[in-house]
This record gives sequence, C-alpha cells and structure tokens, in this order.
Amino acid sequence: MPDLPNIRPATAARVLAEAMPYLREYHGKVLVVRFGGRAMADASLMSAFARDVALLRLSGMKPVVVHGGGWRIDEQMRKMGLEPRRVGGFRVTDAETLNVVEMALDELNQELTGLINRHGGRAIGINGQDGRFIRARRMAGPDGADLGFVGEPASVDVELVDLLLSREFVPVVMPIGVGEDGTAYHINSDLLASRLARELGAEKLVLMTNVAGIAGADGRTVWILRAREAQAMLREGRVEPAMARRVEAALAAVREGVRSVHIIDGGVPDALLLEVLTADGAGTAIRSDATPDFLEDSRAYLLATGQS
Repeated sequence: MPDLPNIRPATAARVLAEAMPYLREYHGKVLVVRFGGRAMADASLMSAFARDVALLRLSGMKPVVVHGGGWRIDEQMRKMGLEPRRVGGFRVTDAETLNVVEMALDELNQELTGLINRHGGRAIGINGQDGRFIRARRMAGPDGADLGFVGEPASVDVELVDLLLSREFVPVVMPIGVGEDGTAYHINSDLLASRLARELGAEKLVLMTNVAGIAGADGRTVWILRAREAQAMLREGRVEPAMARRVEAALAAVREGVRSVHIIDGGVPDALLLEVLTADGAGTAIRSDATPDFLEDSRAYLLATGQS
C-alpha cells in the first residue's frame, strides 16, 4: 500500500468522507496525467506524485501518466558539451540532440515507474515506438522554423494502453513517437497527453506545470473556465505564451469528449489528489461549454445526500 502521512484519526476520517463522492464518481474511469515541471526535478515531490498515482489506481481509477523532462534533457546536453537551442519555446532537435533526449527520457521513465511500483502500484513504462503505437509527424516551429526531430502526434493506437489498463497496470508513457518511415520524434508532453486523453475517452486530463493555473485580469488564478472563455483569453492575448500551448491542448481535449482538463501546480504537495478528490481543487479547471457547472454539480450532490 502507498505510504500515508501521520495525520490525526479525526482529520483522516473527514478527508476520506470528503473524497467519497469523487472516489465513487471516478471509479473505473480513465484519468490522463501529464507529469512535468519542477515536480520532476524535486525527489520528494516526484515520490509523492508516484504515491498519489498508486493510490488512485488502488482506489479503482485508471491513471495513465505521460511525463516530460526538459530540465533533465538540458542537464544531460550540457554535461556532453551541447548547448540547448530553442525557437519560440521549442527545442531544436538534431540527430545528436535526439539521442540525448531519448537517453534522458528513458532514465526518467524508469525512475518514475520504479517509484509507482514502490508505493504499491503496478506501473509499466512504455515508449511511443513500442509497437509504433504513437505515430508522429514532423512539426514546424514558429514562422516555419526547422525544429529537426520534433513532432506532433498524428495518431495513437490505444490498444496497448487499454490492455495494460484492463490488467490493472499504470502505463507510464515516454513522449517519443515514430514517423511513417520509422524516424523517431520527440513530442511535447502536453500535446501527447491531450491526444491520449481524447483517444482513450478519459474522464479527466490533468496537466501539471510550474504555476497555480491560468491567471485572470486581476492576476489571480481563475478556478473554473468554460471552453469559450479560455478561447477568448487566447484570442485576446491574455494567456502567457508559455501557458498558451497548454491551454490549446486543454481546449482540444474538452472539445473532443474529455469532460474536464485541470492545469495545476506540481510544486504543491499532493496537488494531484487535491484536484481529483476534493471540492477545492488545486488549479484551473477548463470544461466543455456543454457540461454542467462545478458548483451546480456539488450543490446537486449535497442536496441528494441531505448534507446542505
């Protein structure tokens, strides 16, 4: 079983009671989680994340993890005397850089898989080249810049992921895809997580980053956004460039059947559990224009259970 912090029995009982409706609602549902940012660079946060993923799996949910690792790639490149280059926030990836990318991501994949297993989960690391289940195409940078071996997901064959989920494994996906000619491409983990969530018909997509969520006009985190509101913020330039691609990935997901996307700060301890199992959450939730409001959902639950 996952390691649990030392908390008072009364507090534990209250937390479990609050989590009950969410445990029931998401039992058997697929949750795709993009793990990245500073949480990957901090050993304690990475271990806590692995514990939280194991707990969700042991609670009957079906988490799928897609991880990033840009900081580790940069670190490895500099150790090898290579200077990272970026165009518009995208890493320029030549053949030599791609070798470093694959090496760094493979190390991270093994570390994360091992941590989830240590906390009681049954994780298996998979690469998009395994069975060529992630097909990629070369992606051009801003103004048509040549990024080298940087790709975007063209299609995903989720049969392998579905098989692992059916056997109660936690797939930990390394963001490498393969082109029609067998060429390997590094894929942005937000884009890949969004595509996987759509193909799997996931209930939720969680994108872990280094900020609390999407900031509104007053500089404060906006807790809930409809798709149309998020699109308006993008159109009006009210989303930071580093966050814009993440918001675009979120919008693609909610418009293709994912019920909600959550952008959360991975630097907050237990951010994943707070977002999935509590009413308060831990970041910005983007929802389809067609789904009921979170507050209405919560109010309906309280009325149904006589707790209001």
